[in-house]
Amino acid sequence: MKRRAFLKGAAIAGAAAPLASPALSQNKVEMSIVSTWPRDFPGLGISAQRFAARITELTDGDIDVTYYAAGEKVGAFDSFDEVASGNSQAYIAADYYWKGKHPGWAPFTAIPFGLTATEIDAWIKYAGGQELWDELADEFGLKNFACGNTGVQMGGWFNKEINSADDLKGLKMRIPGLGGDVMSKLGASPVSLPGGQIFENLVSGAIDATEWVGPYNDYFMKFYEAAKYYYWPGMHEPGSQLALGMNGKWWSDLSGTHKAIIEAAANEENSRQMAETNANNGEYLTKLIEENGVELREFNDDVYDSFGEAAEEVMEEARDHSELSARIFDSVTAARQDIGGYMAIADVAYSIKRNRVVGIGDN
Repeated sequence: MKRRAFLKGAAIAGAAAPLASPALSQNKVEMSIVSTWPRDFPGLGISAQRFAARITELTDGDIDVTYYAAGEKVGAFDSFDEVASGNSQAYIAADYYWKGKHPGWAPFTAIPFGLTATEIDAWIKYAGGQELWDELADEFGLKNFACGNTGVQMGGWFNKEINSADDLKGLKMRIPGLGGDVMSKLGASPVSLPGGQIFENLVSGAIDATEWVGPYNDYFMKFYEAAKYYYWPGMHEPGSQLALGMNGKWWSDLSGTHKAIIEAAANEENSRQMAETNANNGEYLTKLIEENGVELREFNDDVYDSFGEAAEEVMEEARDHSELSARIFDSVTAARQDIGGYMAIADVAYSIKRNRVVGIGDN
């Protein structure tokens, strides 16, 4: 009888006090992510959406993410202020878009003649980059992590051949970041446009040239309908890191578990986007050339030397902005020397010799 009475009492107590579900619902965290990319955008947009879904998945809905593509909640270039103000909790973007607020943002995406994807990943994680990023972001009430990379970008789409630096004079080109400042030094007129507005401006003639990413991403933009010359390699973005930027107060209020999950998901997407890009660029370059008549051209050494001279001026001006900017640019320059120096006798040297032996790149 005592046993039956105990079981009955336990059943009543259990019915009166459900266990896990209410506790989870009370602790649910809302996370609105705004993006600089259009919805379902191949490459960049898909990566951002995948990351947003992954947060919800990893937390079993405990962090409830609502993702807004560019223009769905705010304009692409309004994402920074939207998150810094606390109206949304996070953005996914290229942080060099914010160089007008502080030039120190640029190295955390890419700078001319800067770091490749492998190098910037090493700098951020193990050579002081994240600490400097945190210091800069804290000035604006943000917390940032790497959340994607598109590797060495193509030089861009042009409606005429570029045989010398003189051919850049007067050219209206969509190119953001410090790469745009380099083009300005050479007499071009850089234009900053979000991805969803580039095609219409190229077709209408409002711009004469544009850079975007690489063959996989560019194929779906249909730039080949307005510009046939596709130049390589891009000096402006040698390893374009994308960023997850979060409101600093919101981030600080998260539990340690939620912080760890978000950081892990960002690291995962940082790797996945680079792998996806590498897996697709070769196939889509072939499509552009063979199916759409694109003419692939290499920037000659004279043009590239002109890029280099202009880039030195741009980097020095950015470095002179402030003490923090100087430390950021000094750090990334040191990483280019130390990390890039080793890569030159490892990855780069191996690729050159391998390709010669097995015939990769032969015409």
